[in-house]
Amino acid sequence: MREIAGYLPGLRAEEVQWQTLLFTGAGQTLEVAAPILSDEQITALMARVREASRSYLKSLSVARIVSIVDRAIARLLNSQDPYRQKADALLPLVTGYHPEMVRLGLTGYLKTFRKPQLQRFLVEDFGNAQLLDEFQPRAKGGFSKAVGVDLAVHIWAGNVPALPLWSLVSGLLVKSGTIGKVASAEPLFAGWFAQLLVEVEPLLANCLAVVWWRGGDKARERLFFQHADLVLAYGGNAALEQVRGRVPITTQFLPYGHKLSLGMVSRAALDARKALKTAQQAAHDVMRYDQQGCYSPQVFYVERGGKITPEAFSGYLAHELSCFEQKFPRHTLTLDEAAGLADWRQREELKSFSQPGSGVTDDDAWTVVYNDTVQALAPSALNRTIRVVAVDRLVQVIPLIAAHRAFLQTVGLAAAPQELFELAAALGGAGVTRICAIGQMTAPEAGWHHDGRFSLLDLTRIVDIEASAEAASETFAPYVD
Repeated sequence: MREIAGYLPGLRAEEVQWQTLLFTGAGQTLEVAAPILSDEQITALMARVREASRSYLKSLSVARIVSIVDRAIARLLNSQDPYRQKADALLPLVTGYHPEMVRLGLTGYLKTFRKPQLQRFLVEDFGNAQLLDEFQPRAKGGFSKAVGVDLAVHIWAGNVPALPLWSLVSGLLVKSGTIGKVASAEPLFAGWFAQLLVEVEPLLANCLAVVWWRGGDKARERLFFQHADLVLAYGGNAALEQVRGRVPITTQFLPYGHKLSLGMVSRAALDARKALKTAQQAAHDVMRYDQQGCYSPQVFYVERGGKITPEAFSGYLAHELSCFEQKFPRHTLTLDEAAGLADWRQREELKSFSQPGSGVTDDDAWTVVYNDTVQALAPSALNRTIRVVAVDRLVQVIPLIAAHRAFLQTVGLAAAPQELFELAAALGGAGVTRICAIGQMTAPEAGWHHDGRFSLLDLTRIVDIEASAEAASETFAPYVD
């Protein structure tokens, strides 16, 4: 099988050089042709997208853009649509994830971008979405308008299928021309979505492009960044630091780097009826995409004093992971992943101690480690490896995680209402930016504040007409005597 990655308006396939990326799995081989653009093609492509952004995209109302995206998403949610069928067939082969996990995960993710969710998305950041269309009155006097940049370059990660959709749609909503760079690990979905958008609204053809270059190509990056008004990048911290050094000082840079997430289970969730359900939800957060997302849990802190002990909870969690393995088998590990996992298991087994029979529970495809003594927050080996740490009170965890303030993101929390808000205040002070129910850690709501920032507002600048200008204009009106 062969598939072409990317979307290149104004360029014919025969004018482009192509790099073949190979993906194998389940007895199949997929060849993906990724474009390698010349300096001249890059410069021309960026000029084309910038001009289309100015002449067409910015002329659209935000309601019109929402409608276009909604129609494209409706097609992807239709199991009979050719694009959806291609995604269901090829994304498991490219990513290594189980087909049913990809299918269900993709459907849940796509639902985040339907019209009602996009409207909430806009209201969350702007209050009044018409700020993106025209100047709107301010309570204190004067008017304001939100203006997206003409041209943004997005560098996408490939650890989770279809991940680029979030920033690609965000760029459209703020009326910015977008050039996105796909990752070698998942180079397909963004190009498909761009093509689908253009089928839905052909006049968008030149407003976006999807490209590829090998990671770390300094010359390519500098050329793309030189012509961009904004650079948004996802990836590891070391890679982002290198990218930062190539972005001109006058160009806005929005990095989204490595993060740590965790779960916390109160004794209120640990009776015979609730504990099993909580463990099932926790296992779902561990299982989904094999902990490759920044919002995936690395550890669960479980409070003593409930009818179900933390150690028993770790057993429930192990059982649920075993059940999930039967339904959604873990992806096949690379040699590096397998070596890292073996090393992590060995270290954890040596230091884990509570009571006879505790420690590492492992059927090769998942690992639960139970610690009866308080442990600091630390990354797991991913790929369905998780620690359960017993604590006397959940508030004990706050100083432990505060030491990792710069890396904290999501906390999945199972607690009673009063405890929820008390812990939320402390967690926010420690650096956590998102608190959700256990079971929802890998499914952020529409309009969430990614790493505590605005998904849309950060992509715009606000233009103010102060009240003084409005008042002064009255003295120059033709109707003034």
